[in-house]
Amino acid sequence: MPSASVVAPALQGAQQAIEIRPLAGNVGAEVIGLDLNLPISDQDFARIHRAHLDYHVVVFRGLHITPQQQIDFSRRFGVLQIHVLKQFLLANHPEILIVSNIIENGQSIGLGDAGKFWHSDLSYKELPSLGSMLYAQELPAEGGDTLFADMHKAYDGLPEALRKAIDGRKASHSYTARYSETKFEGNWRPTLTPEQLAQVQVVDHPIVRTHPETGRKALFVSEGFTTNIVGLPVDESQQILTELYAHSVRPENIHRHQWQDGDMVFWDNRSLIHLAAGCPSHMRRKLFRTTIQGDAPF
Repeated sequence: MPSASVVAPALQGAQQAIEIRPLAGNVGAEVIGLDLNLPISDQDFARIHRAHLDYHVVVFRGLHITPQQQIDFSRRFGVLQIHVLKQFLLANHPEILIVSNIIENGQSIGLGDAGKFWHSDLSYKELPSLGSMLYAQELPAEGGDTLFADMHKAYDGLPEALRKAIDGRKASHSYTARYSETKFEGNWRPTLTPEQLAQVQVVDHPIVRTHPETGRKALFVSEGFTTNIVGLPVDESQQILTELYAHSVRPENIHRHQWQDGDMVFWDNRSLIHLAAGCPSHMRRKLFRTTIQGDAPF
């Protein structure tokens, strides 16, 4: 059942014919038959919430929904966070970040290199994201996959020496750590204003966090946003982080999502890091992302 931290107002309505199918491996499940044009009963919501906790990423197949429906469904899981890049928020729906490589009238309509390095969404905030929902609008004919790495499995499989090296330690997270580094073709990153920079101050979080709903431990560092281990010399800090990054993304920890029309993917940022695999620059790609606020890591 949903924990007290999950916002799930009671709604009337019959149970839908929802089927939850685990994907290959221990990460990921499909949710078939969800209709967001109909009320979602408490029983159905509880099943979806449980699948999200058990499989860390759930894929809702065959959706045809409006931005407001995406927002309303996302809000059942918690307070929504507004991204600092307000240039790329959907008009009249600031809860939605446009992730897109499309250029119109010489201007980017969205963030074209989102996810260019492994990361957990908004780990650079005092209250990082619980989870994110990414809904496909336009998909390229090739490429565009999203990779997810299971940070519970990564922690469970740590060599003993590395586990001892990080025991009880914190790491610093910064939105600007690799903000201007290019990886995909194109210059997608606008210069941050002083007001935007003030919203993304450096924060420190435990390197090993405890999931607030399941109690499982997970690594909570990433090449995208983590800059250093607090209290260690620079060289030692970098060596340990490099080892953690390599260990986290071992093939046995990774699930690759290949997008289909109508997909909306909902992943747990407390359990996973993710990466955009990229696509040919001439192929259009557009997705809508909502982000749900989580708790302070502990």
